[in-house]
Amino acid sequence: PQATPPRPSPRSAVPLAHTELGVRGDRPPLVLLHGLFGSQNNFQTVAKALVRRGSGRVLTVDARNHGSSPHSPLMTYEAMSLDVQHLLTRLGITKCILLGHSMGGKTAMTLALQRPDLVERLISVDISPVSSAPVSEFSTYISAMKSVKIPDGLSRSAARQLADNQLQPVVQLPQLRQFLLTNLTEVEGRYGWRVNLEAIAHHLADIMNFPVFHQPYPGPALFLGGSESPYISSRDYPEIQRLFPKADVQYIEGAGHIVHQDKFEEFLTAVLKFLPPP
Repeated sequence: PQATPPRPSPRSAVPLAHTELGVRGDRPPLVLLHGLFGSQNNFQTVAKALVRRGSGRVLTVDARNHGSSPHSPLMTYEAMSLDVQHLLTRLGITKCILLGHSMGGKTAMTLALQRPDLVERLISVDISPVSSAPVSEFSTYISAMKSVKIPDGLSRSAARQLADNQLQPVVQLPQLRQFLLTNLTEVEGRYGWRVNLEAIAHHLADIMNFPVFHQPYPGPALFLGGSESPYISSRDYPEIQRLFPKADVQYIEGAGHIVHQDKFEEFLTAVLKFLPPP
């Protein structure tokens, strides 16, 4: 018989910031996990729309080192999965439907593979259980963010503009700069980043990779990619099939990596269709 690996100590989990919407229905709650440099705000509009259309209870969650969740020097998928497990326990949720985008998708897959009993079904948005983007690309963004200098006492809009100008030489895409700038915070007139850049930089290779698993997840899984994004490619199908034998891969036409933003309506439709009947 296979020896079960020792469970990581609960002390290593951090209490995640989260928001609950909707009322408890017959369906397990839907838990939404954002991507790298994001926060639960990325999913607020989606969560409200899903609740309005009858999804039942929806939770949006800030990952460790992101949003309003605590910072920790550790940033592996095992650690992030454990955080979500502790949140579920704290809320008395014994089964959920997990939806994660990008880094959140890998956290969701990790949790489903570690604790299939907790996950009724899984939705991975534009990410596969394999290595994703090259680390170097993200290292450059992090260095650029670290080198942003903003004098104290500036107005928010002036500070944002200044940070935008300083990021521009490295982060050419305006949408990407806008996204990174959602992490700019101000505390008593001083500006900084609310993401833990040190921990993210230190664990970039972990974040771009995926842990090794041997036992597949037996539940239904949906891999929902953007047709314009390279993140779920046919090269990944064998590994998706191995770990998620009941997986269905779908692409949303015309969507890039941030599928839920690029094609909001089509994204909602695909998610609602995949939910179990109430």
